[in-house]
Amino acid sequence: MADVAVVGGGPAGLSAAQYAAKNDLETIAFDTDESWMHKAHLFNYPAVRSISGEEFLTIARGQARDRGATLHETEVTAIEQTDDGFVLTTDDDQYTAEYVVLATGGDRSLAEDLGCAFTDEDVVDVTVDMETSVENVYATGAMGRAEKWQAVIAAGDGAAAVLDILSREKGEYYHDFDMPSDVPEL
Repeated sequence: MADVAVVGGGPAGLSAAQYAAKNDLETIAFDTDESWMHKAHLFNYPAVRSISGEEFLTIARGQARDRGATLHETEVTAIEQTDDGFVLTTDDDQYTAEYVVLATGGDRSLAEDLGCAFTDEDVVDVTVDMETSVENVYATGAMGRAEKWQAVIAAGDGAAAVLDILSREKGEYYHDFDMPSDVPEL
C-alpha cells in the first residue's frame, strides 16, 4: 500500500508527488500525459525565465522520480474508498493508498464518483489545504477553481495538499523548508 496516490501529471500532481516522495511517503502517481501544459509556455513562473510546457513536464517528472515517486503512464478509471484507504483501478492493475490527491484539471469525474461535495460553481469544494469532503482525499488545481488556472497556482495547491498530509502523519504542523546543507546528491 502506498501512502499517497496522485492522479494527474500536470503541475499540481507532479508537485504533490515530489513533495510526498521527498518527505519519505511511499508515493505513486498516475499520468495520462494529456496535461494542458503541452500547449503552454511559461514566462510567469518564479525562477523560470522561459520554458515550454513540454520541458516543464519533463523536468517535473524527473524531479518526482528523483525524489522517489513511482510514475505510471496510465489512466485511473475508478477509485473506491475502503476501510483501509483507497483502491485505484487502471486498465492493467489495482493499487492501494491511504491518501489520494486528485489533480485531473477540469475533469472532476473521479471526485464526483467518490462523493466529494461540489460548490455552486460546479467545482470540487475544498479547504485552503485542498481537503475535500471525503476524508483523506484532496483536489488540486483546476478541480477546485472555476477560474485562475495557472501552473504556479496548481503547483502550490499540490504542495498544500501534501503539507496537510505530512502534518497529519507527523501529528503536528509540518513545513517543508530546506537549508543548503540538506541538499542530497542527485
